[in-house]
Amino acid sequence: MNQYLDLEKYPLDRPNSAEYAELVEQCQADLAIDGMFNLPGFFKPGVAQTAADAAKPAMDSSSYRHARLHNVYFKDTVPGISDDHPAMKKSKTANYTLCADQLAGNPVIDVYQWPPLAAFLAATMGKEKLYQMDDKMACVNMQATLEGEGLNWHFDRSEFTTTILLQASQGGGQLEYRKDLRTADDRNLDGIAAVLAGEDPETKRIKPEPGALNVFKGVNTLHRVVPVEGKTERVMTIYSFYEKPGVVFSAEEQQGFYGRSNV
Repeated sequence: MNQYLDLEKYPLDRPNSAEYAELVEQCQADLAIDGMFNLPGFFKPGVAQTAADAAKPAMDSSSYRHARLHNVYFKDTVPGISDDHPAMKKSKTANYTLCADQLAGNPVIDVYQWPPLAAFLAATMGKEKLYQMDDKMACVNMQATLEGEGLNWHFDRSEFTTTILLQASQGGGQLEYRKDLRTADDRNLDGIAAVLAGEDPETKRIKPEPGALNVFKGVNTLHRVVPVEGKTERVMTIYSFYEKPGVVFSAEEQQGFYGRSNV
């Protein structure tokens, strides 16, 4: 992994070292304070762009354009919420996606399959173990977002999201988020309305540098990717880990996300 990752700065290969313990502790503190941690320079210089460039021919010719109108829940109806509530308003999301089976030989696959990464993420999240996904399409995705497009406000289905920005857009493309907006017992509909109206002072924006590892708790964090500006697309990779082994998407889920299925 030395050719891809800065293991001097981020010693994922030395889990018994004091430096590793300090890194995990800092990530845990950042998660508690900000709802995320961000590790700039996780990829060595040039690796992120190399990964984006290697995938560009497939991205241009074989990616799936995933465009849809959705609300923050990705559901047409939610019990107890009126159709005219701001949380139910639909907005457009659009991006181009490559699946893991289209990324053979790309550095992002090698990094995902390296066991110390899953072990490190489990430690930062206070989990006993995390497993790579068995789904050969969904385990690693690469997404390109073009000028005028973005990922609109939503909550994630999974507890946390792991991404690495590979190529930054000229403008826009920031991750905008409001951490801990809801809980299992409180949907906080007024809070959601305030964020969507731009009236929540705790809403934040960050724009990670290419090569940065970003992990955030997306299930209770309302977030979006601000529409991209300029001709340079925003390219990122998304890693999927689970607390149980053997996870795969159904044929219906694969078809919905990727326009095809291998199940």
